[in-house]
Amino acid sequence: MQATLKDKVTFTGVGLHSGAAAVLTLHPAPAGHGIVFRRTDLSPAVDIPALWNHVTPSKLCTLMDNGAGVTLSTVEHVMAALAGTGIHNALVTVDGPEVPILDGSSAPFVERILAVGIRRQAAALRAIRVLRPVEVREGEAFARLSPADHLEIDFEIDFTDAAIGHQEMRLDMANGAFLRELADSRTFCRVSDVEAMRRNGLALGGTFLNAVVVDGAEVLSPGGLRHADEAVRHKMLDATGDLALAGAPLLARYTGHRAGHAMTNRLLRALFADPTAWQWERCTPELEDRLPGAGVADYALMRAMIPAAIAAE
Repeated sequence: MQATLKDKVTFTGVGLHSGAAAVLTLHPAPAGHGIVFRRTDLSPAVDIPALWNHVTPSKLCTLMDNGAGVTLSTVEHVMAALAGTGIHNALVTVDGPEVPILDGSSAPFVERILAVGIRRQAAALRAIRVLRPVEVREGEAFARLSPADHLEIDFEIDFTDAAIGHQEMRLDMANGAFLRELADSRTFCRVSDVEAMRRNGLALGGTFLNAVVVDGAEVLSPGGLRHADEAVRHKMLDATGDLALAGAPLLARYTGHRAGHAMTNRLLRALFADPTAWQWERCTPELEDRLPGAGVADYALMRAMIPAAIAAE
């Protein structure tokens, strides 16, 4: 069945690239609503559906566009959190042009979603089944969707910096894998990239506390890495958020090699441009158990019960 939040939850921070203060609130929404972003700093407020055909190509983040010049940037981390917790319907209000970066991962969004709770709705859920391989390429980089019975992400990166180097990971995204394996992995960059971005008016809100910054073999961010392969895990987190812009859970294997936001969006556009490459499929209970958000609400309930059980002893 479809799901939404039990109550609203608010996040305050700054935009990674703009450096501007930002307040984002996740609101419950009715069945069939989907995920919709709303710029509340504009009068009247402007809505942007969280869909692949409202994305403007950008290499540094996922940039949404309402088609009339109103944009909202860096939506990928909150989209990944919503997909990973199985939230299908939500109104996301933001009082500026960029989503707050928080700690650079999806973990703060996930933790607050689980804390407020997930509500199942009396409406059937549909998934998008990929029927045949679809691929896009640019030089050595490529992204591919292939048929599968659940969402699987296979990612490979290769950087000259020894702190990152060559990393690859493959993950079945079913049953809370996003929460366990990817949600806390932070965005990363090289110190030389930071200097170049700031010369171009970007990364103005970036700090060592909301990004992993490396310089050759050295990790400059305090506390070091959360995972030895945090970089590739974050690329998979980004892919989860970008793929969620399909508008429904995907039954597919995503393979990314040096791929980024723009390439993943090009892949979705290629998929939906070919009606023979995909089909809608109503989710049976068996199929629903293989989706990324399956069991997450029960898992959150169990976590909430643990402290009380310990106290009772």
